[in-house]
Amino acid sequence: MRTTVSADLRFTLERDGQPDVEGRLTGSGNRLVLEVDTPEAFAGARDAPAVRGFARALAERHVQVRVVSGGQHLITVGDVRAPWWQRRLTGSRRIRMGSLRGALTAARARTGGQQQALPDLSMLPPATVWPPAPTFLRRRRRHPTTTHDPGRGGEARLFLVEADVLGDRRAPTYWLVDGARIGSGEDCEIRLPGLAEVHSRLVHDEDDEWVVEAVGGTTRVHGTPVMRHILRTGTGISVGPHRLSFFREEYADHGRPYGGRIGGELGRQRPQEPPERQERGTQT
Repeated sequence: MRTTVSADLRFTLERDGQPDVEGRLTGSGNRLVLEVDTPEAFAGARDAPAVRGFARALAERHVQVRVVSGGQHLITVGDVRAPWWQRRLTGSRRIRMGSLRGALTAARARTGGQQQALPDLSMLPPATVWPPAPTFLRRRRRHPTTTHDPGRGGEARLFLVEADVLGDRRAPTYWLVDGARIGSGEDCEIRLPGLAEVHSRLVHDEDDEWVVEAVGGTTRVHGTPVMRHILRTGTGISVGPHRLSFFREEYADHGRPYGGRIGGELGRQRPQEPPERQERGTQT
């Protein structure tokens, strides 16, 4: 698949406790130039997999991105072939270094010491277990009627993302109640090691939305630090070294009347009554 791009984009990357990173992406066709003022910001050890995945995705679409800083060519990623000695340094044949500074930046990506800046590629829902036999187990029938569900909020839950969930093992599941706390403290509903005593909080608000709020530590949604963020099914949350995925029954997750729209987005639907104000936070 060959992709054609026309770009003239400026961006700013905010970092906790560090200066912002300014950048610009320009070019047309399948040859682009990415200019950044602080390339070292992307040299963290945990950013290396994201850079390699980005380069691989560009190569599949025959797109090449030349990264420069201060007029100096650092690396080229995507539709390129790197010599074998560079592959040992970068871990990818789709990342070609253009200068000594680029080589030093790549080396730092392998050795660490830099805070993560790019979204984490592991922020994905848990994979389907194999064999698929457990999916045929009988479950209680549900009778969704509206998108409003103040009692349980669409049976919201978090899955702890683990790379080794296979066979009969299932991802640890945390059923949510209004005000549920994530942290290392004994009173937290979701206790995980290596976090602040109360790291984050999950709130079921008056609009029937589930929201994650940062409390005592950095909370990321798909790799981006947030103070408060509405959750949707499949949203990835990162707290310290832990990765969590949010799930909710779809009839309560899309804001669509009566569990969906008949006839598509333009179909006419009778209006839905406002949600009743009921007490939340009861777990059954």
